[in-house]
Amino acid sequence: MNTQTTLLDPTAELKPVERQLLPRLASLDGSTVGLLDISKPRGKEFLDEIEKQLLEMGAQVKRYSKPTFTRVAPTELTQKISVECDAVIEGLAD
Repeated sequence: MNTQTTLLDPTAELKPVERQLLPRLASLDGSTVGLLDISKPRGKEFLDEIEKQLLEMGAQVKRYSKPTFTRVAPTELTQKISVECDAVIEGLAD
């Protein structure tokens, strides 16, 4: 089955940038997964539960936090995550 997926970027771009999906991890076992808390209420609790499940699946977990949810993550933070992690989950909770 060959299906096309369209991802929408919620930023205010007049002409959305086309981006290729990165290859998915074959397994979480031994992978490092970053959990990014965007600093919205209840995000930490959501990511705490995700962390428990990831650890049970054999993943290593690193936690990160944006200074505020009202702005994009600082470049230094996104670069650090990209170097230290094989995958990232961003917690968008309220």
